[in-house]
Amino acid sequence: MSGQRYAQAIFELAEQHEQLEPWDQELRLAADVLGDEEFGLFLRHAEVPLERKITAIDEVLSETHPMVRNLVALIVSRGGVDAMRDVQEAYTRLLDERLGRQRVEVTAAVPLEPAELDRITDLVGRMVGKEVVVSALVDESILGGLIIQIGDQLLDGSASSALERLRRTVRAQAA
Repeated sequence: MSGQRYAQAIFELAEQHEQLEPWDQELRLAADVLGDEEFGLFLRHAEVPLERKITAIDEVLSETHPMVRNLVALIVSRGGVDAMRDVQEAYTRLLDERLGRQRVEVTAAVPLEPAELDRITDLVGRMVGKEVVVSALVDESILGGLIIQIGDQLLDGSASSALERLRRTVRAQAA
């Protein structure tokens, strides 16, 4: 069973329980917990009995909905500890689609001010015609400007990219 299929199943259950957004947060927590190096090693260890693994999951995720814990236990019982992040990301995509949201990743050379992020959010929201959820990243190697990832579309306005284009142009003219 793929991460998408697990996500679809839990999404349908969340919809029935009217818990779409809360379960998104709980799945993020579960993915973070299973992504912890030590806990992940424990859950993958072949000599640890499954019952002990499930007890540990129940203890660590005690505040999450029982259906979310059951999903995590099912994934772990099938040896899919590493698949939890895929399930969570697929669930979030389903939720975004349902709510008409678009996730956008903005990379800048320096941290962006809140007003700058608001302007970018508004601009991209008008471009895509949806509510936009922005994740801001810092990557000093781009030197300046912005890189905006909207789904599978990349808008590269970075200084490093502009310099590379200029370098190619100069080389082409010199040849």
